[in-house]
This record gives sequence, structure tokens and C-alpha cells, in this order.
Amino acid sequence: MAGVDVEVIMHGELEKKVDSNGGKACCHGKGPGYASPLEAMAGPKESLLYVTCVYTGTGREKPDYLATVDVNPNSPTYSKVIHRLFVPHLGDELHHSGWNSCSSCHGDSSADRRFLVLPSLISGRVYIVDTKNPKAPSLHKAVEPEDILAKTGLAYPHTSHCLASGDILISCLGGGDGKADGNGFLLLDNEFNVKGRWEKPGHSPTFGYDFWYQPRHKTMISSSWGAPLAFSKGFNPQHVSEGLYGRHLFVYSWPDGELKQTLDLGNTGLLPLEIRFLHDPSKDTGFVGSALSSNMIRFFKNPDGSWSHEVAASVKSIQVQNWVLPEMPGLITDFLISLDDRFIYFSNWLHGDIRQYNIEDPKNPVLTGQVWVGGLIRKGSPVTAVAEDGSTYQVDVPEVQGKRLRGGPQMIQLSLDGKRLYVTNSLFSTWDNQFYPELKEQGSHMLQIDVDTEKGGLAINPNFFVDFGLEPDGPSLAHEMRYPGGDCTSDIWV
Repeated sequence: MAGVDVEVIMHGELEKKVDSNGGKACCHGKGPGYASPLEAMAGPKESLLYVTCVYTGTGREKPDYLATVDVNPNSPTYSKVIHRLFVPHLGDELHHSGWNSCSSCHGDSSADRRFLVLPSLISGRVYIVDTKNPKAPSLHKAVEPEDILAKTGLAYPHTSHCLASGDILISCLGGGDGKADGNGFLLLDNEFNVKGRWEKPGHSPTFGYDFWYQPRHKTMISSSWGAPLAFSKGFNPQHVSEGLYGRHLFVYSWPDGELKQTLDLGNTGLLPLEIRFLHDPSKDTGFVGSALSSNMIRFFKNPDGSWSHEVAASVKSIQVQNWVLPEMPGLITDFLISLDDRFIYFSNWLHGDIRQYNIEDPKNPVLTGQVWVGGLIRKGSPVTAVAEDGSTYQVDVPEVQGKRLRGGPQMIQLSLDGKRLYVTNSLFSTWDNQFYPELKEQGSHMLQIDVDTEKGGLAINPNFFVDFGLEPDGPSLAHEMRYPGGDCTSDIWV
């Protein structure tokens, strides 16, 4: 961070830091979150998880809700939903979430990680949830889509990140007409009022989806899913060739909002979704998961200040029988990086496995763990995989607590210490209905995967299973997860 005196001691003691979102001086231990990623790793063990749960698209005329799940193994309600906060409208499609304050505000003693920001992907509404009572959150406010549209022209909100300035930045995937060319970035102030767009006029990305900022490199990079008019109706491969889906990364100056560079990932980077920089704020590298190409792509800064990309790890498509296409991609739909930047984890929603790679050398990830928890080529499925020698096979997927695992692994969340990986299996209601229609009738579930952080390795925890097929109002679709104290996909260090 040019012109700024930053001294960070190895084990997380932050002596002095100046943030690039308003110049506030940061002093150790004064605000929400942690002074460093390594300090966060030593934070308290998670006891609660918030999970967005969806009835939209299931045929049940019920509003979506935020579930609170007890993940404390010493609790009598361990592995159970202990609270449900229903939103007041139908058809929202709660999806991703973020905090009003996180570790980027660690130096601000007036900041408080209290409000969870819940964008609704389909309705365009943004709910603000008060977690003052962590076990029983309440609805604080709703930012209505009409207000957002009138002031910004934006709709289909997706990813929310807090900023060190106190503002909240939300990526939006289109305009009110569902066309991608209306997308951009929504700014809310610290009282959740619409401030306007973040990016400079004329600097909107071609497609929207996820984003991550790295202030010491004065950079924010966003990814690209597709036009809402396309993805909201289900996945049609023809839409890819028609240019209705993305394959680019968009590099912005931070915090100015000027589009500086567009990286074309080509056919190796079709549908780049989740994007993360390494947690160490001094690092100038990160990864993005390309869903359709099923590649983990590394992006990095060049000596001249421009950015480049390369394929870091690949999941081979599988030859299959009795499916809509002769080849099945893994479909990498979510990934994350451990807080010490040692491991990367991602889910293959169609194949059905979760993978762990060691990325201590970011240029050469090494597969260190793999576990099968569902997918379309499991034993008992009508779909069979074809090996190189022409023989067919299917994959063993174990039951958990006598329950057959449904769908494929989708959203993942890692404990602060990196030893527990939580997994849900709903992607987006329309796509769920297309690829895993049993989810609509049987509901989602949540698993916990035990992680070996020494030698590497993944194993299903047989003592943990949350069955969203048994919900009081009928089976629901469980998607993204958050811890009340923050996690490795919501916290950014400045």
C-alpha cells in the first residue's frame, strides 16, 4: 500500500495499520473481527451456523427463511435447527449473505458485527437481520427493490461485503429487465440506505457475480455468471455459445471503482463463480472457480501492475451414459481458502465430490484429500460413468445416520481453525429442479467433513446430519452458511 506505514508482526500482533477506505487508524483489538487471518484461526470454536433456506421454486407457497443450526457437539440440540426467521415476502430466493462489519473494520471501536445482510437473488430485495440475540435473530429492515432500482437501476443482488468505511458493497447481476448489461455494484451506507453505485459511470462489468478486494494492492476483482434472463430459467448449454454466460474477470482500482483491465479466461474459464484472494493482505494472488470448465484458475499481479491468470488445477469431465450430454463436467460451484492460506477446498456439484488441495505453492496445487458425498454418478443412479477402457462404473456414497445423501455438494464453510468443513447441497432452485429434482421433494441436508490439516485428508463426520427434508413447513433448500463471529469467506483484512 504505497505511502502507508504498515507493520505487521508475524503472529498477528498488529502494531499499526491505515485502511484505504477512509484513512481510519486501526489499533489492535478495538473493533469487530481479528487483526490478522492467523489470529482469526485461534478464535473461538463455532457453536452456531446461520443457513439461508429457500422455498422459492419448490412449489410450496412459503417465504424463505434464515435457519439457526446448533453445531456445538456438547449441546442437547446439536445438529438441529433451533430457530427459523421467516422473511415477510414470497419468491425472494435468499442466496448469499454478508456482515455489516467484519475484520476490515477491526480498527474501528464504534463498529459492531451485528447485522447480517441477506440479498434476495430473484426479488432484488435486501434483508437486514439483527443477530443481537445470536440464537434467535430478528428482522431489522428490508431495502426494497423499487428503491434500489430507482436510485441505481440494479437488480438480482448476489454477494455482500462490508467495507472499512462502514459502507456495504453488493454485486448485482442485472438490471430490472434481467439483462446482464444492467449489472453493477450497489452501495449501502452503515444505516442500510441506498447510496448509489460503487463503480464509476461507464465502468460496469459485462456480467456480474462474486467479488473480493485486496486494498494493499488497490484492487478489487469480480467474476461473471450470466444474464439473469438465462440462468433464472435453468441451464441451457446453447446460452453459453450465444454469449449469455461469462468467462471474464474484471479488475478494478480500489476503492475508486475504475475498471482497469478485463481478463478473458476463454474456454478454460467458462462461468467463473466464487473468487477469493489469499487471506494474507500483502499477497497479490488469488483463485476463481470456473464452474463449466471445472478449473481452478489462479490470478496474479505482474511486475508492471497488470494482472494475469493461469489454470492451477483441473477436474476432468467424465464420459457418461444415460445423461443429457455425453460428458459431465465436475461443475465447481463453491470453493474457499483456509485462513492460513495452506489449503483450498472446492465442491464438484455434478460429480459429487469435495476436494482439498495444498496451495503452499500457489502455482502448483497438490491434491491432498477427496470425499464423495453425492452426485449423479453414485451407485443406484441411472447415470453411469465410462472409464477409458470402455468399462462402466459408479461411485460409492455412504449413508449418514441411515440417510441416503441427496443431490451433490454445493456451498461449503470452513471452521476458523480449519478442522471442520460444513456442506450444503442446494445451488439455485431452478438448477436444483433441473439436475437434482429429488431435492424439491426431499429437501436439502447439511454435512460436516472432518479435515486433516497435518497430512491432508477429508472424512464425513457420522455424528452430524441436519435434514432439511424434515422442516415443519415441508422440505426446504439449504444454501449458504455463516458463523456469527465471521468466517474465511466473509472476512477481508486491510
